[in-house]
Amino acid sequence: MGITARGVGLLVAAVVLLGVGFRFAYPELAVLGAAAAVAVGYALVSAAWRPRLTVERVADPDRVARGEPAAMTLTVRNTGRLRAANLLAEDRCGAALVPVPLLRLRPGRDTEVRYDVPTHRRGVVPVGPLRVTRRDPLGLVALARSYGGTVPVWVHPRIHPLTAVPTGAGRSLDGRTDSVPHGSITFDSLREYVVGDELRRVHWRTSARVGELMVRENVDTSLPRIVVVLDNRASAHPQRVAGTAESFESGCEAAASVVAAAVREGLPVSLLLVAPADEDPAGAIGPLDRLAAVELTDGGEDPLRTTMSRLRQERLGDTLVFLTGPGGRTDLGHVDALHGAYPSVVVGMFGAAEPTPPGAAGLLVIDAADGAEFAAEWDGIRRW
Repeated sequence: MGITARGVGLLVAAVVLLGVGFRFAYPELAVLGAAAAVAVGYALVSAAWRPRLTVERVADPDRVARGEPAAMTLTVRNTGRLRAANLLAEDRCGAALVPVPLLRLRPGRDTEVRYDVPTHRRGVVPVGPLRVTRRDPLGLVALARSYGGTVPVWVHPRIHPLTAVPTGAGRSLDGRTDSVPHGSITFDSLREYVVGDELRRVHWRTSARVGELMVRENVDTSLPRIVVVLDNRASAHPQRVAGTAESFESGCEAAASVVAAAVREGLPVSLLLVAPADEDPAGAIGPLDRLAAVELTDGGEDPLRTTMSRLRQERLGDTLVFLTGPGGRTDLGHVDALHGAYPSVVVGMFGAAEPTPPGAAGLLVIDAADGAEFAAEWDGIRRW
């Protein structure tokens, strides 16, 4: 609860008038002072009334790519039974405040407001809570309360279509490694024949022995596994434009594009951060939500060395995609050391003033200004 400047002035006047009136025996001044004090007391009681409101929010949609439209529908209902609500309200949407009219909202009635959610930047836009301000008729006291919770709107990085996907690595028993476009098929087990099975999959020798048709079950043992590593160290993206590291935003778009292409083709894919957060953001579902919430960080003591050590020991896939900024060029030697664990290693370099020298650190490096250029260069790689 806060007393406005008008209320403070009237309260001071009440004290002065009462003091002077009683001190010098001026009843008129004392009456004026008492009236001012009564007005302030009435204002406190009037503003202290707490309206009974319920707030519901529906995001349409709650997950969008950067630049796509998103809207929030806010419904406020007066659940009180006696008084109409005549209030000033604002809904917080990110860093902005959206006015919500609650004039003469009668008991049992509701009002609905729909407004656009800003999606021009990647991130998680928190919407809410609704801030309701109650004022007395004289404008002496103002009391603000919050209603409802917070609903996040996830703004994902833009996804640029990729038509090329990495190949698998088919390994034979003699140690030879071959490139396999979509994995290789290997015998796994036998099962009973069911209507619709192809006859060429029938295992006739076993069928003759057991007296019923048996078919082969195959599995894909060399399905390409992709590991996307996003360098979110602040030192890797030193350049800022209006407080935003555009090279990092481009890296997020490239990571989202690779992940989306892998999911489309049904390939296993995992997303790692060089400087991982202590925990995933609340409500995050899948890698795109993680990319919406990820931020640059100092990362503590040498997070790159820790991440590279983990990648080398765990061997999470056979294609490694490392996405970094101009500040990460000096660390490409650590990435090159992973060649033994990952048959294919690709580096995406964003925002560099000069192209990476050919064959630097023995890596395949894609120099790109943004995510769209990275996607075009990616599709042009013949080694896939």
